Amino acid sequence: MTPAEIRTELLLAEELYEAWPLLSTSDRVEGFNMLPRDEAEDLFEMLDARDQLELLRHLSPREQRIWMRLLAPDDAADVIQETDDETERRRLLDLLDEPTRKEVLALLAYAEDEAGGLMNPRFARLRPDMTADAAISYLRRQREKQVETIYYAYVLDNDQRLLGVVSLRDLVTATPDARISDVMNTDIVSVGEQEDQEELARLFAEHDLTAIPVVDDQGRMKGVVTVDDIVDVVREEATEDMQKIGGTEALEGPYLQVELPRLFRARVPWLAALVVLEFGSVLTMSGFEETLHKVSLLALFIPLIVSCGGNSGSQASTLVVRAMALDEVRLRDWWRVMRRELATGGLLGLTLGCIGAAMAYAWMTAAEGSGAPLHAPIALTVGGGIVGVVLWGTTVGSMLPFILRTVHVDPACASGPFVATLVDATGMILYLGIATLVMHEALA
Repeated sequence: MTPAEIRTELLLAEELYEAWPLLSTSDRVEGFNMLPRDEAEDLFEMLDARDQLELLRHLSPREQRIWMRLLAPDDAADVIQETDDETERRRLLDLLDEPTRKEVLALLAYAEDEAGGLMNPRFARLRPDMTADAAISYLRRQREKQVETIYYAYVLDNDQRLLGVVSLRDLVTATPDARISDVMNTDIVSVGEQEDQEELARLFAEHDLTAIPVVDDQGRMKGVVTVDDIVDVVREEATEDMQKIGGTEALEGPYLQVELPRLFRARVPWLAALVVLEFGSVLTMSGFEETLHKVSLLALFIPLIVSCGGNSGSQASTLVVRAMALDEVRLRDWWRVMRRELATGGLLGLTLGCIGAAMAYAWMTAAEGSGAPLHAPIALTVGGGIVGVVLWGTTVGSMLPFILRTVHVDPACASGPFVATLVDATGMILYLGIATLVMHEALA
């Protein structure tokens, strides 16, 4: 698909944006150059920082300067952070005007996942002694400075300390001579410069905010983070968690744009570790070789047993990891979670165990006829094995995220494949141990 195929008469930003993932780099540049100026601005602002950088690399130096200067300081910082090449970073910084360059350099001093790295230093500010009428006139003039949001203005003292916030609606409905100090709201939700982006996202959701001011240790306001910035953060965090839960490292880029070597490196460590862990199942089975040799039917039910344990463990870990991400569960809640999962795992195990035992007995009876002396003990072993591995799987799956968070590792690393493999190896011991106890007379 080429830009010409998208529309032959007038190309719109929305149309090109929808087709963007399907286009080659040359087609993207061609389509971008076909857009009218206002449509090109809309598209450039819709693109993420990675795509903006890739587009800039294929434009002339003059066009690069134009488009870099269109960006707000926080967006320009995002584009610059997309490249690890220091020479290219300096070149992109040189495209900015001096005041913006200073703002961007200040933002680059923060980590990408901190409030300071997400904030825009341009915001509407007012003095507490201004009148509502003077404030409205002042805000009209500030519109030309590309402030992040004009709907909320922040009231600062002479030392730039945050005193309050006032909405445009409050200003319009106030009497013209009303003082800002009388109109402003002093009950403010603010964050420090080093606040983590996950905590920011939680505050936005909890308080239903559209913007949060960022202050330093002395209470001086440094910038503002808006909800559109945090939407991108939430999407990135959710994507990273899903990739880790799936048993890979975070790809840090769209799947189709990640190079094959990077895709290989993200996936092979986990799979290699799982191979080593799964070898524990082999060692477990070798320890019960005599049991399996005497009652070979037990081996037929091993896939059933391990899948029940792995699936229950993966379920539990996914639920707990997500609850942690939403701040519904904290470290101190580990005992409450364990009690719930022991109860749930016991009920699930009994239900699945009865189903498994009944199916095993029915299958063996249909295959060999009724009355065989080992059918009932084997069915009981299968049922007991399922109860044990499901209970064990839910316990391991629910507690592993707590253990990882305690040692400062992302709980999302308690991935489905990892939990399943761990439960497989240990669940085999439960199953074959139960077989040894239940069928000791047959094995004698």
